[in-house]
Amino acid sequence: MEAYFKADKKGNAQALSELFTPDAVVVDEGNTYTGRDAIWQWMANASTKYTYSVEPSARAVEGGRTVITSHLVGNFPGSPVDLRYFFVLKGNQIAELEIVP
Repeated sequence: MEAYFKADKKGNAQALSELFTPDAVVVDEGNTYTGRDAIWQWMANASTKYTYSVEPSARAVEGGRTVITSHLVGNFPGSPVDLRYFFVLKGNQIAELEIVP
């Protein structure tokens, strides 16, 4: 999960998408992205549309998912905001990620 936030900070959609399993699912802002190509596109769009920084502040486990609470600041509607990132890992890769306020 540290690698996820490092790739996100650099805006590197390719590096970020490679952290996921081939059939991974991301849910963000009510949209679902399935597979690495869709996850790459999601990240590429977010990093070109907005400038933002993410600071993880807490880590917990809930229902078998690792939850990272982060503070997001940027030029997007609703900034700043605290978000919770729910990760499900499969081996060393991310199989599922849900991002919610």
